[in-house]
Amino acid sequence: MHLKDKHIVLVCSEFPPQPGGIGTHAHQVANYLCQSGYLVTVITDMRSKSGMVERDFDAGLAFKVKRIKWCRWRVLMYIDRLLTVFKQIGRASIVLASGKFSLWSVGLFSLFFNSKYIAVVHGSEVNYKPILLKQSVTMALRRFNRVIAVSHFTKGLIAKLGIDHVAVIPNGYDPHMWQPKIEQSIALVGSPKLITVGRISERKGQLEVIKNLPALLAFYPNIHYHCIGLADANAECLDMVKKLGVMEHVTFHGVLDKAVLPAYVAAGDIFVMLSTETDQGDVEGFGIAIIEANAMGVPAIGTKDSGVEDAINDGVSGLLVPQKDTANLREAVDTILQHKDRFRDGALAWAEQHQWHHVIRRYVDVVEDGR
Repeated sequence: MHLKDKHIVLVCSEFPPQPGGIGTHAHQVANYLCQSGYLVTVITDMRSKSGMVERDFDAGLAFKVKRIKWCRWRVLMYIDRLLTVFKQIGRASIVLASGKFSLWSVGLFSLFFNSKYIAVVHGSEVNYKPILLKQSVTMALRRFNRVIAVSHFTKGLIAKLGIDHVAVIPNGYDPHMWQPKIEQSIALVGSPKLITVGRISERKGQLEVIKNLPALLAFYPNIHYHCIGLADANAECLDMVKKLGVMEHVTFHGVLDKAVLPAYVAAGDIFVMLSTETDQGDVEGFGIAIIEANAMGVPAIGTKDSGVEDAINDGVSGLLVPQKDTANLREAVDTILQHKDRFRDGALAWAEQHQWHHVIRRYVDVVEDGR
């Protein structure tokens, strides 16, 4: 087989070591495709000014990463990115795109090269409200041979655009990072302990959990909510915490080091993601943090009518509740606490199915289909 036939270029809008779910997903896809025998090249942005953090991270990878250097003039970064993408995809037989700008650029350059083009769609990029923005994404997606949606919810959003060549492949998690370790156990305040990991935002639903705390306190006077992640909407959450008088029942931990994050998650009783759609169309496409919590034996509660539905095996790894429904949320908390062992076992079994060495086989099937 010619080397080019095994060469995959992955164009993505985010990539570690900087935080972001799309970046973590892209990193794992690249890593496991590399382990599956493909030559992988990643094209992504350099998000630090010096680039030293990215260079140190990239040095330990088994595949090449081509970073677009940071520049205060964003238009110059866009031009550099386009030139780099154009140059690299001409050398590969397979091109994967993940993230809005990646879909646009790869869709454009598909006009010039006879490669196989695969789009990975997470959710928000196909749910924009402005008509021109939505049409531009639709036109780009139609240039791809296959589209991968991370959930059936996301597939439903894509179907509204009139695109039907879609495969659903859920997100995977890294079992080397997410495994219970007794020596790393920590104690968190509260009983029960609710926990959410993710950028503090309307989409992730931390504010919705806070709004429900007064009602939950009536049944669980020692309940405590632990929020871990970037504090984008922290001011709004803090205002609500003060307004409701629940300061003693909420802790904002900020961003935690990856080395200690699993231990914090394992210390929780229930992982909660009450995801809602924003006015701008931002949605939760899957919710891999739920699966990661499951891998630590922590069951989850999530909202229906979102990508979270694919991340929770309802009644087994956790429970799904209607959005903005306090009564159902309280009942779900009570049910899980009364059957902790059953839900813990169900969470562990459900998480195992989402380990990347299982999930990547489905990516390989899409890559090899029709070649």
